[in-house]
Amino acid sequence: MKKNSKTVPMRRCAGCMESKPKKELIRIASYEGRLTVDPTGKAKGRGVYLCPNENCLAQAVKKKALQRSLSMQIDDEEMDRLTEEIRRYGR
Repeated sequence: MKKNSKTVPMRRCAGCMESKPKKELIRIASYEGRLTVDPTGKAKGRGVYLCPNENCLAQAVKKKALQRSLSMQIDDEEMDRLTEEIRRYGR
């Protein structure tokens, strides 16, 4: 029996902890100590996924899920920059 459809890659949001298709989430990548929003999902480095809404981002910040998942400390200035960048992609 042959399958005609591809399997959809699923990822878990670090904020709400729901599994969703990878294309519906925003990837935050950490490479060489620098955080970036990765719209392609192909940037180098360790990544963590978030839903494109402010509630999930707020939950992830509160739980320190980004720091834990990326195995790094994130200062307030970097978190503010990241928050602003995520807001732009969420629209």
